Amino acid sequence: MITKRMIIMLAIVGFLFGGVFAYKAFTATMAKKYRSFQAPPSIVTALTVSYEAWQPELTAVGSLRAVKGVDVTSEVAGLVRKILFRSGDEVAEGAVLVELNADADLAQLKALEAAADLARTTYERDKKQFDIQAVSQATLDSEAADLRSKEAQVEQQRALVLKKTIRAPFTGRLGITTVNPGQYLNPGDKIVTLQELDRLYADFLLPQQELSRIGAGQTVRLSTDTYPGKTFTGTVATINPKVDPDTRNFQVEAVVANPGRKLLPGMYASVSIHTGAAERHLTVPQTAVTYNPYGDTVFLVRESAGPDGKPALTAQQNFVTTGPRRGDQVAILSGVAEGDRVVTSGQMKLRNGSPLTIDNTVQPSNDPAPQPKDE
Repeated sequence: MITKRMIIMLAIVGFLFGGVFAYKAFTATMAKKYRSFQAPPSIVTALTVSYEAWQPELTAVGSLRAVKGVDVTSEVAGLVRKILFRSGDEVAEGAVLVELNADADLAQLKALEAAADLARTTYERDKKQFDIQAVSQATLDSEAADLRSKEAQVEQQRALVLKKTIRAPFTGRLGITTVNPGQYLNPGDKIVTLQELDRLYADFLLPQQELSRIGAGQTVRLSTDTYPGKTFTGTVATINPKVDPDTRNFQVEAVVANPGRKLLPGMYASVSIHTGAAERHLTVPQTAVTYNPYGDTVFLVRESAGPDGKPALTAQQNFVTTGPRRGDQVAILSGVAEGDRVVTSGQMKLRNGSPLTIDNTVQPSNDPAPQPKDE
């Protein structure tokens, strides 16, 4: 009975130990297979880093404004008698644009002129009488004051009559008018817009940290989507002496030549200003850089011998120091060297040592001056 129990116990112990050894052997085999397993290479795009000429510049979006531009209005009320221009005309300074009805004002002017002539005659007569002591000094002074008052009334009425003839304040191009003969105008009513188009102002804003890089006389280049590929040139004329306390931006005013009068007030334009001599920087597409709170990184492509002795590509993560940006490009101040190959897309799935396959069939944009494209 004891021998039978001993045999059963040894059988159970042997079964248990056999199971443990079998499990250990299985896990060791699976671990070996896992260590020998290699993930398939990640497909990425890559670019060889090289030096490029880099022109320091400031960019902004500006608004165009006429050097001389005004909405012509009437200073006095009146009925429109004549309109002596057509919409879109080029007019010279002083050209008559509109005549208002001034019949009553002219009649009043003649009456005042007659009163002034009478006062002048009376004063001259009393002056002769004063010389022979026929009138007093007080009478002569009263007549002189009355003459000056009448002459002032004549000048006032003559100025009113002149205001009934509305003239162009400067040479320029007229806009579209909706005023018609017989229409009554109140003071301040718009008649037509007048704009001088030979030169324009370009107003734009820059952040305060750029104040030391800009000064009067610097060359400004403007482009607008109205005329793709064409550049207009001007110079910085004025820098506002006050920084906006809300935005910390300051306003810059540039004068831009307008050959052919192609630009119009109210248009917007992209503004660029060269701020120094050209520099050389190592550049990569901005898509190549991964921006992190602990530092910016790129993945470099490294070549080494594979298990079969053939060259294999792997990824190596490097911290970099980025510099200025230009379009789709960013300058790299440290962390890469000329000739290094940098992963430009697909790096989100990489880690150090990840195998790579480079496919540059479709490359991310690397344009220093990208332009929007219509689909």
